[in-house]
Amino acid sequence: MIPVLRRAIEELECGEEVRWLSRDQATDLRLPGNDLWMVDSRQIMFNVFDGDGRPKASQISDDPAPRPSPNSGVQQARQALADRLRDLRVRAGLTATGLARAAGWHQTKVSKLEHTITSPSVEDLRVWCRLCDAEDEVEDLTAVALTVSSAYADWKRRQRNGLRQVQESYLPLWERTTRFRLYEPAIVPGLFQAPAYAEAVLRSVISFNRIPDDLDEAVEARMYRRKVLEDRHRTFAVIIEEQALRTRYGGAAAMATQLSHLLTVMTRPNVSLGVIPSAAPRDAIWPLNGFWIYDAERVITELLTAEVTITQPSEIAVYERAFAVLTASAVHGTQARALIQAALQDLR
Repeated sequence: MIPVLRRAIEELECGEEVRWLSRDQATDLRLPGNDLWMVDSRQIMFNVFDGDGRPKASQISDDPAPRPSPNSGVQQARQALADRLRDLRVRAGLTATGLARAAGWHQTKVSKLEHTITSPSVEDLRVWCRLCDAEDEVEDLTAVALTVSSAYADWKRRQRNGLRQVQESYLPLWERTTRFRLYEPAIVPGLFQAPAYAEAVLRSVISFNRIPDDLDEAVEARMYRRKVLEDRHRTFAVIIEEQALRTRYGGAAAMATQLSHLLTVMTRPNVSLGVIPSAAPRDAIWPLNGFWIYDAERVITELLTAEVTITQPSEIAVYERAFAVLTASAVHGTQARALIQAALQDLR
């Protein structure tokens, strides 16, 4: 038996007070969507069930306070969608249990959707709106749900069929973006990569993530995306740390080709390349995870396990401020070329 349960039973036998709230009475209350046991205000055990009410797992926490989500914007968007669904149900005069019964769902499903324990499918939204006499809301709610689901995209799902389709998926966004602002701490951005360098980078991704090997097709797709550089109506402000010039991908020859390519790319009239010297004072800001700002509409940053898309204006503003500070820390023009040439010389 799980220790926390054993202790709880022992304390019950010693006369601890027990109160019980049945599930059908709890579904309309703003309570956690999962069952839980609290022991001496020190530990909580959450009991997780699947959509049919079968137990799946137990999670024990002794954290005295909830930690903020690693991406608060995503969670806020999920909660806003759940709140809209609840408002539709309440306006229709339906209880959570009543809606679940009418939809043919397990009685806990409505509660889990309203508490963001699970995410609604497109079909869930259609059924919900039909039963709440709000079918005119389906299109808008579906668009919101799809936006939320794409905000945090784990690499396992994104890369399950290889890297070529991942490379191609960015092209529509790139083609409608006119102002790119990029920051990378230890790698040359994909937009500026030469073929051999890109091949080495993508090979490491395929190997580490153990995904289907479509290396040649992925490199070709990455090279094709570079065509956006040719449109002079688009501007590209790029900041990299000096470390990106010295982190080797593909060996000395590949790095030499890459650095030479970088010297060529930075001469384009629509490209501004800044390099933050390794010896530069870091009083204003520390090295960050790489991020790309597309116009002022979204930011994309990569974690080891997922890609995060940020669309909340307040969060985008923070990244814009960070980019401005990083830009002020960088050298440009002749000084930036000197750092690239120095890294190139060290390869010989």
